[in-house]
Amino acid sequence: MSTKRLVAQVACGARMLSLDGHDDFNQGQISARLPGADTFLIKNALCGFDEATPDQVVEASVDHTVPAPAMAPPELPLHQAIYRARPDVNGIVHSHAPHTLVFGATDLALRPLSHDGAYFVDRMGLYTVTSNTVLDIETGDQIAKELGDGETVLLRNHGGVIVGKSVRHAAVFAQVLERACRLQLLAESAGMPYTWSSEWDVNLKRDFIYADLSVRSYWEYAVRRVVRTWPEAGQWL
Repeated sequence: MSTKRLVAQVACGARMLSLDGHDDFNQGQISARLPGADTFLIKNALCGFDEATPDQVVEASVDHTVPAPAMAPPELPLHQAIYRARPDVNGIVHSHAPHTLVFGATDLALRPLSHDGAYFVDRMGLYTVTSNTVLDIETGDQIAKELGDGETVLLRNHGGVIVGKSVRHAAVFAQVLERACRLQLLAESAGMPYTWSSEWDVNLKRDFIYADLSVRSYWEYAVRRVVRTWPEAGQWL
């Protein structure tokens, strides 16, 4: 894949996150790198998910000692720490999606009551040391450690961090996580006992519903939705 195409995917990923309710002014980030690269691409500090374009994506070094570009977001150390700790990760989303944030403020265990929850059960960490903006590499390293080899880590009172082997996976699974948290919070609010999938069903769902081919189809659907909303995005990819 070319760098130009990856830049376009970062911008499209940002727009699809906006359509899924991840907007919080200009806060939150989506980033991506080519496998094995020592630099990555990230939405800049000033634009929101809903207004991201390829021109508003900047390149930064995984090495936190290298000076950051002027327009890099302040939470650059979060992405640098995860990319350094996880060679298998090539896409990261950090957002303040409301249901993900609220779920992380509770001590609830995520249950596979939906297809969405099935992907993340037992693959989720929780970081509780601070809820502040991640401005230093030490905090980023702590979050990367809590993430471990999982798919996501909730930041208590701050939102979520979702990783993937591509920016397509990270953007899709950020949306999946928000739905999983929303549906479980809805079930909890019903005031009645509820059930969830068996371990056997969970494994089947992961193998079929979240296979790479399926994730690609979800990404392509989300891109079409972006283009229907912002026709100019059709020229990016």
